[in-house]
Amino acid sequence: VAAGADALGFVLWPGSRRYVDVARLAELAAQVPAFVTRVGLFVDPDPGLVRQVTPYLDLLQFHGNETPAFCAAFERPWIKALRMRDDLDLHVAAEAFNGAQALLLDAYRPGVPGGTGETFDWSRIPAGLKKPVILAGGLTPDNVADAIERVRPFAVDVSGGVEAAPGSKCSRLLEAFFRAVADADSPNSHDDPMRCL
Repeated sequence: VAAGADALGFVLWPGSRRYVDVARLAELAAQVPAFVTRVGLFVDPDPGLVRQVTPYLDLLQFHGNETPAFCAAFERPWIKALRMRDDLDLHVAAEAFNGAQALLLDAYRPGVPGGTGETFDWSRIPAGLKKPVILAGGLTPDNVADAIERVRPFAVDVSGGVEAAPGSKCSRLLEAFFRAVADADSPNSHDDPMRCL
């Protein structure tokens, strides 16, 4: 947060090395300052779990095979994460998930719901998409400025690209990442301020 994050993600999928259980989520969420969005990350969750953790979250982010109706069934705004498979049509996905606040676009690797540390071909993101784009997938201090320049996303999402070891964030890498975002987001670059998730 001190480095400049606009949102913090809490992974509520037990298959991740970054997983936090409900008790730890409650503890961490209470420490998040005002005006920083608390985001819960889910992969095909049980609806009961989502309802249980909703009081600790401001936004829900779904990374599995959730339907639009499932994503919209909870009392929070939501984001749909999409892995950039070769056959994915983003215009069709934006229409299908029209209730989403944004689409988070990540690299595709079979059997992995996200967090691969890999980039994808950013030119596949069409201009004029009907939903804001949150760009994820292999972003680091070294490539985030180029990503912002080329894609002009609503926000960027980083995790592994600022870790010293799996699940352990590095303050030096975080500072370098946010500095690169700020430089790319200078008044000369574009009109809308960049958000970091």
